[in-house]
Amino acid sequence: MTKIAVLGAGSWGTAFSLVLADAGADIAMWARREEVAATINERRENSAYLPGIELPPSLRATSEAEEALAGADVVVLGVPSQSLRANLEDWAPSIPSSAVLVSLMKGVELGTTKRMSEVISEVTGAGPERVAVLSGPNLAKEIARREPAASVVACADEDVARKLQALCHTKAFRPYTSVDVVGCEIGGAYKNVVGLAVGMAVGLGFGDNTTASVITRGLAETARLAMAQGANPLTLMGLAGLGDLVATCSSPLSRNRTFGEKLGRGMSTDEIYASTSQVAEGAKSCSSILDLASRNGVDAPIAENVDAVVSGRCTPQEMMEAFIARDTKAETD
Repeated sequence: MTKIAVLGAGSWGTAFSLVLADAGADIAMWARREEVAATINERRENSAYLPGIELPPSLRATSEAEEALAGADVVVLGVPSQSLRANLEDWAPSIPSSAVLVSLMKGVELGTTKRMSEVISEVTGAGPERVAVLSGPNLAKEIARREPAASVVACADEDVARKLQALCHTKAFRPYTSVDVVGCEIGGAYKNVVGLAVGMAVGLGFGDNTTASVITRGLAETARLAMAQGANPLTLMGLAGLGDLVATCSSPLSRNRTFGEKLGRGMSTDEIYASTSQVAEGAKSCSSILDLASRNGVDAPIAENVDAVVSGRCTPQEMMEAFIARDTKAETD
């Protein structure tokens, strides 16, 4: 039996642990708060993030990262993207030298504009053959309820991607493989920003024409940046691109869409942060994604305007008006 350490006991870390357990793995999950770990072990439930979902005996939790990491064949990283580096610096000495590292995170690091796989390699010294990412339309509550879903496991080493694919293939969860780590990560990070924009449109009371327009132009914007980074454009048409984008922009379960709706209804960023313990990665990463686009000479009006709203420099209504007022051009420009 493969031993897997999952570092992060939030909703997605817990849901993906269920997938791994269903596929037959032994899971050691690290929770930042001791009371969360105790509840998981004693009640077989993560009541803080996925209440009502029974957790199997093969999943045990601890608040000691060294304990979770001991003897792990695979280390799954499921912490908020902007806290990854600090956490990894603490964990790196305890990570087994042969372990494959899998990122569940969808963000771009503030300041460095590094993708999560780049941060992992930089801090741990792991080569690209040991670093993989999982991305796709994977809303945690639906995954935890074992509703049918698909995803992409990407690694520069295709054999490693296949091994990880086998580790998380269940009756309800169908993983595909890819070697396009860049495309999967850019697609996963950018869709959060587009989800915020769509949420704002919904919060303002606009309908399907508006949201479909924002989604479509958001996909084009995402593809421009991904291709500038060397990604395969077909990746953006797949599960880690369009699939993830559709789920994030259309579902009320999406944290980013929900965050955007609250902005559209007039709440400030600080008020929204104060009202929830859940992290909307798009709000945290929109400025770093905009910085990355700028460094690559990529026009990014959605990221630019979302960042302006999140930082309080303009209102959602002004953002939507700015989109319409932009100079017209050919769609494929």
